[in-house]
Amino acid sequence: MDFSEFSEKAYAYAYSLARHYGARLFVQHVTEPVLTLHREYISAQILQEMYSQQATAAQERMDHLMNKYPAEAVQTERVIHAGGAADLILLFAEENGIDLIAMGTHGRRGLDRVTMGSTFERVLRKARCAVLAVHEPVRDFVSPASPDEPVQLRRILWCTDFSENSPRALEFALSLAFEYGSEITLLHVLEAAHDPGQEEHARERLEQVLPDEARTWAKAVPLVLTGEPYRKIIEHAERAQTGLIVMGVRGRNSLDLALFGSTTHRVVQLGPCPVLTVRT
Repeated sequence: MDFSEFSEKAYAYAYSLARHYGARLFVQHVTEPVLTLHREYISAQILQEMYSQQATAAQERMDHLMNKYPAEAVQTERVIHAGGAADLILLFAEENGIDLIAMGTHGRRGLDRVTMGSTFERVLRKARCAVLAVHEPVRDFVSPASPDEPVQLRRILWCTDFSENSPRALEFALSLAFEYGSEITLLHVLEAAHDPGQEEHARERLEQVLPDEARTWAKAVPLVLTGEPYRKIIEHAERAQTGLIVMGVRGRNSLDLALFGSTTHRVVQLGPCPVLTVRT
């Protein structure tokens, strides 16, 4: 967290997820150096004092936010580091076997070429685990007045291209739908002009991906649309008042090369709600 409004919303989602799953929640802040030039002329003692003051201020701000939610419901632990934010977030996640990173991002700011912030971009590209991107939503699903259950996920959108990246993301989407009692839409977007047979075939494939055990409880709606994938995903999410989009992505090396300009990147950046990216 960087104490922006975006990271505060990300904390609400992280807290809610930890509460539902009985997970341990690490709340991490990285104090980055404020002096980058001529550091050889500054004594180590002065630098250490600066970092100590920054860490104390960060701890107070973290406590202020964390105290808004019942402490007994979730096991939380503050983590404060000094250095490069992206590297330390990734290192901490790797060393502690983190299952999911939740971060605020500065998406939905004008043209889609606007970046989401270098720290978040790097974490999204390099993390081995799932990453939840939370930015300023079109509709807010966070309710500060309900600290016991700050997030309401009534509708989840799972997007698939029927590649090997999709099944793991579906597991996440179904698990979340079960925990939150959400309706889940199974969406595939056909890019090119097609005949009715292609659309029907895609709908049949969507109906087949649902596991048998999920059919007894899941409120699943298969949906096939035609057009540019990222636009159709965003348009549907806005229209349906979707609370969370879940997408599968390749391993981090492929994502690192293909993220910019990809469907995933644009949906994360421009989507109307938080986006959970799940690695295979």
